[in-house]
Amino acid sequence: MTMFARSLAFAGWTGRYVWSAWAGAAGLFCVAAAWQAGHEFYGSFILPSPLETLHALAAIAQEPEFAKAARETAERSLIGFCLAVGIGTTTGAIAGYSFAAMRLMRPIVTVILGVPPIAWIVLALIWFGSTGGSAIMTVVVAALPISFVGGLEGVATRDRGLDAMARSFGAGMWLRFRTVTMPHLISYLFPAWTTTAGTAWKVTVMAELLSNTGGIGGELATARALFDIPRVMALIVAVVAFALITEYVFLHPVRDRLERWREAGLPWGVKR
Repeated sequence: MTMFARSLAFAGWTGRYVWSAWAGAAGLFCVAAAWQAGHEFYGSFILPSPLETLHALAAIAQEPEFAKAARETAERSLIGFCLAVGIGTTTGAIAGYSFAAMRLMRPIVTVILGVPPIAWIVLALIWFGSTGGSAIMTVVVAALPISFVGGLEGVATRDRGLDAMARSFGAGMWLRFRTVTMPHLISYLFPAWTTTAGTAWKVTVMAELLSNTGGIGGELATARALFDIPRVMALIVAVVAFALITEYVFLHPVRDRLERWREAGLPWGVKR
């Protein structure tokens, strides 16, 4: 395939991906409509309108302090996300090959998930103090089990018949993992990673809010102390926007490119 043909194929895929965002945008408009209805019922003192919140967000975006806070939160979320995904996915995929490891690790994962993130934040503050490390540690502990379960289930539910067939043709472990297990594993990993990304953002902000370590959580604490409700709502919208960008600009395009094989089994014109 020539470079021109590849460019056309990529442009076509980009256009289809962007066009498919209309369905998600419709869902967000429904949320905005419900938000506006709540504003009409309770008033601006309790629930500012979406338009008031956007005006407050536009004002916040021009503040140098907000750019610094957003960068701090993004760095902590990214570090926590990468650690949770790296450790959780690797250990989960390894455990998926062993029934004994699965039986051993499942209760531990349940215990970790059963501990509220607020409890981990308190422990992190005791261990690390009021530093960015407390937020990162909380993200890792709260989000790691999600990636672990995704990796474990992806490997454990693979088609063992295909794996045995590949082994009979002399395929080594790495080749079987790349061609048989990996495509199946990816379908479990990306939903887990998407949930992990959302968890990383909200847990980071929660940890910053309680530990007073700056970031968007620190801005939320200040706005709460001043009882500036429009600013609080604007900061919440900013965090949600960052989470949406992480999912639909970074994670979903990669998943769509890696799972192009799914389109072969779909009728013409049918999209997931």
